[in-house]
Amino acid sequence: MRERIASVRTRIRTGLERAFAAEHTPHEIAASFAFGVFIVAMPTAGTAFALFALVAYFVNRASKLALAATLVVFNPPVKWAVYGASFWLGSYLLGPVPGVSLSDVSLTAGIDIVLRQLLGNTILAVAMALVGYMIVLQLAQFHRRRKEVGTNESWVDIFS
Repeated sequence: MRERIASVRTRIRTGLERAFAAEHTPHEIAASFAFGVFIVAMPTAGTAFALFALVAYFVNRASKLALAATLVVFNPPVKWAVYGASFWLGSYLLGPVPGVSLSDVSLTAGIDIVLRQLLGNTILAVAMALVGYMIVLQLAQFHRRRKEVGTNESWVDIFS
């Protein structure tokens, strides 16, 4: 089990270092990740990958690795948790829908539910994109500083 965890950790670290070493500025990497977080967190019905492909093709400054990373971070269990939190937030802000519980939520359940879902989803997507931008920007800047100085300091040390 420890070997498997170490293997996953090594792959994640290698992937992050490849993304940070790409020919993109820290801002471009962080903005690509934030854009990806926003799109993946919204109820896009599986079209995020196609949208990312279009952005990667037409926007030279977009970091393909940062966009792809959001698909890994926002896997299906995480997306369902975001959707549940979105409906709760939307219901908190607009009031509950009479006779509807969290298990009744779907985009075909009615305009009152859809409105609450989209409001909560938009707020959470913007908040997560901003937080993601700040974290990835710090990591990318740290990686660049480490590379320029030639130190072996770990990128994890930025949070220490």
